[in-house]
This record gives sequence, C-alpha cells and structure tokens, in this order.
Amino acid sequence: MIIAVDGPAASGKGTLARALAEHFGLAYLDTGSLYRATAVRLLGVGNPDPTEDQATKAADSITAADRESPELRSEATGQLASKVAAMPGVRASLLAFQRNFAANPLNGKRGAVMDGRDIGTVVLPDADKKLFITATAEARAHRRFLAISASGDPTTEDQVLSALVDRDQRDTERAQSPMVQAPDAYLLDTTELDIDAAFLAAKAYISGPDR
Repeated sequence: MIIAVDGPAASGKGTLARALAEHFGLAYLDTGSLYRATAVRLLGVGNPDPTEDQATKAADSITAADRESPELRSEATGQLASKVAAMPGVRASLLAFQRNFAANPLNGKRGAVMDGRDIGTVVLPDADKKLFITATAEARAHRRFLAISASGDPTTEDQVLSALVDRDQRDTERAQSPMVQAPDAYLLDTTELDIDAAFLAAKAYISGPDR
C-alpha cells in the first residue's frame, strides 16, 4: 500500500502521515526533509542564495546525517528549502530517491506513507490512496508560531503568517511540480480539527473502498 499525503506548510500533514504509517505498519518518509537537508548543507557552507547548479550538487550529496541535523526545522532552513525546491535540477536529483523509497520500503514494510507537496501528482501519481491536507493560512501560522516560540526563536505571529503566505505562493506558482491537489485526492481541512479527529477522518478514507 502506498499512501501519498500532500499539503501546505503547518497543515498537519507530517504529524498525520507519521500516525498513519504507524497505524498501518508502513514505512514513512517526510520528503520535505530532503529539501531541508539540501538547504542545511548550503547554509552550512555560507551559501543562502545558491545557483541551481550549486543547489543540485548539494542535493546530490546529502546524507542521512544531514536529514537529522538540529537545523532542519529552523525558519531559515525552511525558507531556503522552499526556494531550492522550485529548481528543476534539485527536484530531479531527489525524485529517484523518493520513488526508490516507495518501491523498496525499509525494514520489510508492506508499503509506505510519504508526505510532501507533489507526491500524489508527480512523485507517486499511481499511489493507492491520496490525501491533500489543508487549513486556513491563519490557523497554520498560529501553529507554526507556537512551535517556533517554543524553540526560543524570536518572532511574531504576523511575521510567521507573512513568511507562510510567501512560501505558499512559491509552492503553488513554481513551474516545476507546483503544489496542487490531485484530482483523485481526498481533501481534509484541519482548520477546526485536532490531530485525533484528523487521524480518524484520514483512517476512515484509507480503510474505505477504492474510488
């Protein structure tokens, strides 16, 4: 079973995807971590504004250690990750990794759950189940603000909202693999849902009859 989970930042898709993977006994991959790891590698060498060639070489060279860096969830990493994700060379570099993960799930799992922004449309268009997780920009900004504040980073909720709106625009308007809901994806709005309610809705969809 292959489950594709897409949606914008702070919609809850990562938390939901991990819960689904655990429940159904599937391997899990946060594909955004690949782009963030690429950004971490670039920022680590003092290159916050890379050319596509530089970013592609960074993507080619990321390791498992890069994907576990403490800088992975910083706001600077997220912003640069969104920028390099719009580069065709970077996306091509990471596409094979993602498809190989789905074709060969780790630890003998019988399938995989992968979350990102183009899983159901580009990476795994033939996924057995597809979900598109969304929420209002204000709700997502509030969630992100609470997480950033808890980590000690100084910011305001308005700043977080502005950065999130900018990122949404880059993700939806980029020429290469824009973030859009697949026609056959189940739309789940988490604006008014906690993780338990969102999980129950997603589980019901996945366990239901094929469309």
